Amino acid sequence: MKTPIIKLHDVWKIYKMGEVEVSALRGINLEINQGEFVAITGSSGSGKSTMMNIVGCLDIPTKGSVYLDNKDISKLDESDLSQIRAQKIGFIFQQFNLIPTLSALENVMLPLEFQNASSDEARKTAERILNLIGLGDRVHHLPSQLSGGQQQRVAIARSLANDPDVILGDEPTGNLDSKTGSDVMELLQSLWKKEKKTIIMVTHDLNLASYAKRMIQLKDGQVIKEG
Repeated sequence: MKTPIIKLHDVWKIYKMGEVEVSALRGINLEINQGEFVAITGSSGSGKSTMMNIVGCLDIPTKGSVYLDNKDISKLDESDLSQIRAQKIGFIFQQFNLIPTLSALENVMLPLEFQNASSDEARKTAERILNLIGLGDRVHHLPSQLSGGQQQRVAIARSLANDPDVILGDEPTGNLDSKTGSDVMELLQSLWKKEKKTIIMVTHDLNLASYAKRMIQLKDGQVIKEG
């Protein structure tokens, strides 16, 4: 019996726009098991980014419960959520979000240093991960000296730095051409197989979603299709 690492129970997210209430998520029930590769798809406004923010401890639901490792995180305050984000979740963004004045190595060391790892320990871990993703010869390059695909690989390495349980990708290939995007997806797929990470990716591109093992389609804040 597989254990759900993430469970959403009757999750609603309602935003107030003046007098009007907008329901971005409407009663979502969902389980994601340890070691799954899941793609969340849907058109713009379907609620996929809102769901990603809630799963990633960047936001809390208006109603309902969210469990991460069997712990209800839906009522936690920001400092507890930020601790969970730092230890359990790795993020990969469409914009890469690398610090331009830091080398690839220093960008990957950053989350480790935030968790009080020594410089020596952080450096060794960052070098190992950059080698793992095929950038061992680019560790001292600045982001501006790397191609888009290489920058996204650095971002993936950074997401792995603290050995998180869950990796969240928000349109991780959105800024890349289709060939480079496919390369990045193949890298994620191989990390999923070798490192046994739970990967959750938001994308509107069904070709990219096909790299995942399971697809969840949202429309108007509800799951309309799973498989």
